[in-house]
Order: sequence, then structure tokens, then C-alpha cells
Amino acid sequence: VQLQAYGGGLVQAGGSLRLSCAASGSIFRRLDMGWYRQAPGKQRELAATVTSGGTTSYADSVKGRFTISRDNAKNTVYLQMNSLQPEDTAVYHCNVVSRWYGYAKWGQGTQVTVSS
Repeated sequence: VQLQAYGGGLVQAGGSLRLSCAASGSIFRRLDMGWYRQAPGKQRELAATVTSGGTTSYADSVKGRFTISRDNAKNTVYLQMNSLQPEDTAVYHCNVVSRWYGYAKWGQGTQVTVSS
């Protein structure tokens, strides 16, 4: 599967952004997917996941503020981010979570910058 994340930008604290991740290939609907983020000088963090069946989970740091969803008909995963804070500033990537598949090739991701 090939993945392309987009929708990032610069937003003030308290604002919202919606990220999208377009996937290629019919296998997409069988894959559990996740949004990862990596801030400068920090480890990559798995922020949110959605299973092939639509079950979601979140890191404590984003719970209650971010919502992950998917549209299998459009081969797309979304991340709705509300109440953004400066600590949410990072490059956001989508990728496969399913262990049986492994990671897809990492793309450039999409930059999210939250100003205080």
C-alpha cells in the first residue's frame, strides 16, 4: 500500500485541523491504520489507530481532542484534531498498524505547527 498524508498547516492554540491520508490498493480495507507523529528531537509517537472494522484507540496525550476515522470507499484515513496545543506541533504520518503487514514506506508526512 502507498500512503500520502496531507492537510497540515499553521494554527493557533485552541484551533482545529483535519488531516487526510490517501491510500492506494484494495488491501487498504483489510489493514489497521494509525496516525503517528514526530516532534523535533522526540521519538515517534502513535497518536491514534483505527482497525479495519472501525474500532479506534488513542494515546493519552490526544484522547478527547483527536478523532480518527476511515472511509474504505475512498481509501482514506482522517484525523480530526481539535483544541490543538503547541505540544501537538510535529510531522504527522499515517501508516499501517497491522503487524502481519508491517509498515508501508514512510512518506514525508504533513507538518502541523501550533502557535501559542
